[in-house]
Amino acid sequence: MQTPTVLLILVFAVFSGSSLWFSSNAILSQLSLAIPDASFGVSDITSAVQFGFIIGTLTFALCNIADRFPAGRVFLISSILGSLSNALIVFAPLDSNTLMLSRCLTGFFLAGIYPVGIKIAALWCQNDLGRALGYIVSALVVGTAFPHLINSLELSLNWQWVVISASSLAIIGGLLIGFAIPEKSTAKRTPHHEGKALWNIFKSNDFKASSSGYFGHMWELYTFWAFAPIILTVYAAQSNLDVNISQWSFLVIASGGLGCSVGGLLSLKFGSARIAFYQLTISGMCCLIFPFMLSSPIEVFLTYLIIWGITVAGDSPQFSTLNAKTAPAEILGSAITLVICLGFTLTIVSLQVFEFVLATTELKIAVLLLALGPLYGLYKLRPLTLSTR
Repeated sequence: MQTPTVLLILVFAVFSGSSLWFSSNAILSQLSLAIPDASFGVSDITSAVQFGFIIGTLTFALCNIADRFPAGRVFLISSILGSLSNALIVFAPLDSNTLMLSRCLTGFFLAGIYPVGIKIAALWCQNDLGRALGYIVSALVVGTAFPHLINSLELSLNWQWVVISASSLAIIGGLLIGFAIPEKSTAKRTPHHEGKALWNIFKSNDFKASSSGYFGHMWELYTFWAFAPIILTVYAAQSNLDVNISQWSFLVIASGGLGCSVGGLLSLKFGSARIAFYQLTISGMCCLIFPFMLSSPIEVFLTYLIIWGITVAGDSPQFSTLNAKTAPAEILGSAITLVICLGFTLTIVSLQVFEFVLATTELKIAVLLLALGPLYGLYKLRPLTLSTR
C-alpha cells in the first residue's frame, strides 16, 4: 500500500476516534437537565476524560503495549472499547456516576488511539514526519470539535444522537486501521529491559527540551478548548449580542486543524522546533492580550479567537515530531505514550486551577494564568530552535 493512502486512512481514523473526546462537553447543558441534582461542570467532565487518558497512557507505556503488540490491532480494539464506553450513558441508567465512569473509560481507551496513531505515522512516514503529523493532529483537532458542530446544526436531535454519532464514527475508523492498513510494527515479547530504559529517556537533552515544550503547550491547550464556549458566552453576555455558541466553539477549536496542516508543511523548510516555537509564541500572546480583546468589536474578537485556535493547537504535531525524533527508537511507542501521559496530567491541574480562579475572581485573570504554560515551553524549547530539527 502506498504511503499517501495509508496517511489518508490514518487521518480519517484519528478524526473519527477523537470525536469521542468532547462528545459530552458539546451536550453539557442537555446532560445537566437529564440528570437530577447534577452538580458537575465543564472542568469535571473534561478532567474525567483526561484522568482516564492519563491512566490509559500510563498503563500502555509501563506495559509497553504500543511496542509489544501490532499497532493496528491495538488501535482497532481501543476504538471499539472507547466507542462502547462513550455510549454507556445512552444504554445504562443515567446519573452523575455513570457519566463520570463513561468519561473515564472513554479517556482510557483513547490512549490506544491517538498515541498509537502517532506511532503508525512514524512507521510509514519517516521522511516527512512533521508534515504527516500535521495532518494527523489536524484530524484530532477537528474530531475533538466535531460534536460541537453536530450540536450546532439544530437538527432537532436529542443528545443521545450526538453520543451515538461519535461512537459510530470511532468504530468505523478503528475498522479501517485494523483491516485496511498492512501491519508494519514488530511485536516484542520481552519488554522488561525496555521498561527500565523508559525511565532514562529524559537524560537526553534534546528529548527533555522537546517534551518540556510540549508540557507548556498542554497547560494551555485543553483548558482553552474546554472553556471556549464559556469565553464566548461571557463575551456575548457582556456585549449583549446573539452568538451561536456551539457553532463558534466548533470553528474556534477546529481552526487548530489549519494550524496543524500549514505548520506541518512549513516544518519541511524551517524545521519542527522553529514552527512549534513561533506558534507557541503567538498563542501565549493571545493569552496575555485577552483582557483587552474582551471589550473589542465582535468581528475583531471572533477573528482573535480563530487566530488563538489556529496557534494553540498548531504546534502540537511539531512537538510530537520532535518527541518521535529524539526518543530511543527501540521504545518509540512507549516513550511517546509516557510523555503524552505526563502532558495530560498537567491538563487536569490547568483545568481545575482555571475553574477555581474563574469562580473566585474573573475570567480575565484565569486566562492570563494560561500564559504560564507557553512562557515555560518557550524557555525550554529555545535550544532546539538553533538546530535543524
